[in-house]
Amino acid sequence: MQNNLIEKASHLLFKLLKLPAKLAIKIYCRNIKIQNEHLLNSDGPLLIACNHPNSFLDAIILATLFKKPIYSLARGDAFKNNFIAKLLNHLYILPVYRLSEGNENLNSNYQTFNTCRDIFSKNGIVLIFSEGLCVNEWKLRSLKKGTARLALSSWEAGINLSVLPIGINYDSFSRFGKNVQINIGNKIEQHEFDFTSINGQAINDFNLKLHTALKALVVHIDSTNKTRINEAFHTPISSLKNILLFLPSQFGKWIHAPIYIPIQNFCWKKFSKNDHYDSVLVGLLFIIYPFYIALFSFAIYFLADSWYWLLPFFIFPISAWSFVQLKKQMV
Repeated sequence: MQNNLIEKASHLLFKLLKLPAKLAIKIYCRNIKIQNEHLLNSDGPLLIACNHPNSFLDAIILATLFKKPIYSLARGDAFKNNFIAKLLNHLYILPVYRLSEGNENLNSNYQTFNTCRDIFSKNGIVLIFSEGLCVNEWKLRSLKKGTARLALSSWEAGINLSVLPIGINYDSFSRFGKNVQINIGNKIEQHEFDFTSINGQAINDFNLKLHTALKALVVHIDSTNKTRINEAFHTPISSLKNILLFLPSQFGKWIHAPIYIPIQNFCWKKFSKNDHYDSVLVGLLFIIYPFYIALFSFAIYFLADSWYWLLPFFIFPISAWSFVQLKKQMV
């Protein structure tokens, strides 16, 4: 009974946060181009196998795009604090520990994989980053064994699981207002493999097929080739759009400077060296921005004592989106 209530509360929290998260991503990203967009409506049991170039922003974007709720696997050191661990679990985030985080934690991965198989048995969806670590770069790295073990063990347990490879690509890992390409491949099914048990050969066969699928979905560009990166991701802006959005974009630029610049400076100072800058910036803005808008609303209410206090909740996001749409595109 208690577990059912907790599960319902988690589902409600996920749904309540998904709407503002979708709005935040539309503001933060100028354009999200999706290949095979119809697969965003996929049902479970489904294991999404994705590359990992941009920390937890990868998971946030995919969670806002898929129709059904997504459970994400995240690095185990984020779960050290009990309160944070419970909060992450309520947000459908499960821990996966690496060897570098201590041998004593590795047994927890068995529990996480058991939870994933239980999710699959209920036709749920799980997202795993098959490279393991996050690195800000334009290429696919070698795959860890976790995706293969989870898929193979699910098939061994009689679960009719599909594996969906996704390549997520960004034009920049440091600029607000980015162009994103999400390339969704063909599902990988059990009948494509011939294995009788989970052994080294079965894992290698699975990883070879998944790596081949992902390599076709991930943009491969030398990080020093800025011209090539811009060519690959540039999104044309129409003259009409430039005219219509010019004034609101200028308002958005100046009205958001007092909140954006300090947060940007803080994130750059603390996180620019560890590939988490983008994600932390988005996370902090997501938390603080509603209070920033509310501050202006309260000021208008006390000064004007009229319905005008509602305007910032509409004008501010629209002006921020307008500024991002017209912002110069550069790595």
